[in-house]
Amino acid sequence: MSEKVAPGPVGGNACFREAVCIHTNKVYDSCKSKECIRDLRVYLTAESQAFINNSGVNVKPRAAELLFVNIDVEKVPYNRGFYTIDVRFFYRLTVEASTTIGCPRLLIGLAVFDKRCILVGSEGGARIFSSKFVQDAPDYQRMQSANKPTAVVEAVEPILLEAKIVEPTYCCGCGCEISSVPAPICQCFGGEDIALNCDGNRLFVTLGQFSILRLERDIQLLMPAFDICMPERDCSCTGAGGEEAEDPCDVFDRFEFPIDEFFPPRREPRCCDSCGCGCGNNGCNNSDNAAGGCGSGSGGGRCKCK
Repeated sequence: MSEKVAPGPVGGNACFREAVCIHTNKVYDSCKSKECIRDLRVYLTAESQAFINNSGVNVKPRAAELLFVNIDVEKVPYNRGFYTIDVRFFYRLTVEASTTIGCPRLLIGLAVFDKRCILVGSEGGARIFSSKFVQDAPDYQRMQSANKPTAVVEAVEPILLEAKIVEPTYCCGCGCEISSVPAPICQCFGGEDIALNCDGNRLFVTLGQFSILRLERDIQLLMPAFDICMPERDCSCTGAGGEEAEDPCDVFDRFEFPIDEFFPPRREPRCCDSCGCGCGNNGCNNSDNAAGGCGSGSGGGRCKCK
C-alpha cells in the first residue's frame, strides 16, 4: 500500500511540487436528457390570445427561448443517499400566425415543462455555517444551511418543432396547467398580461430539449500542484501617461484574412459520395485496392465506406 500523501511540499522525484488541499464541488451523480415534449400548452399574452380566437388562423413555429429553470431537491424516503430533483422549465415561445387576409403577425406566449429524476447524492450529517457576505442583507453569518447536495441543470436553447391551434375542448393530459406566473417571468413579456384563464382557442407546441442534471457536494480534495499559476501574457496599459501605445495598423496586420466569411466552407464529401476514387481517405476501406488504385485489384477495385 502506498504511503499517504499529506498537504505540503513533496520531495523526491515527484513530477509535481506539492500537494494542496482544495475546497470544491464534487459531482456525485449525473444524467443527460433528450426530451421531445409533445402537446405543450402555450399561455399567450392577452393580445395574442384575442387574435387566435378568430376562426381561420394558421400558425407556424418561429423561436423558443429558455427563460429560467426552477430546481427543488428532496430526499427519497426509505432509500438513503438518493434524492429527487424536480425541475420546472419556463419558455418564451414565438409563433407566426396568419389568416386569409391581412399580414402575418407574431404571437408570444409562456410554456412550462416539469421534469423529475432521481440521482445519488450521498449523505452528510454536518451542519454547515458560513461567514460569507450576502448582498443587501445584514452583515451576519449566513444561517445554517441544510446538508443536502446541490442540483445543477445545464440546458441549451430548445428547438421549436411544431405549433398548432386547437379548440377549447382539447386537452393534452400532460398536467402542464398553471394558475400563476412568477413576477420575474412576467417581466420577460414586457409587462403584458398572460391569459391564464381563457375559454377560447388554445396554442400547443412540440419542443426538443437537451439538458444535463447533476448532484454536487462541497468536499475537500488533495490535489497535486505543479507550480503557481502566473499569467504569461502582458496586458499592461499603455498610451495613457505611459509608453507609446502600439500602432493600430500593426495590430491589424497580424489579423488573419477571414476567408470563411467570404467563402463559407461546404461539407467535405466522403470518398463514397464521389466517383469512388478517393480510396485511402478516412472512413474508407482500401483493402481491395492494394493491387493498384481504384478500378483494379483482385477485389474488384471498389472503395468501401465503414
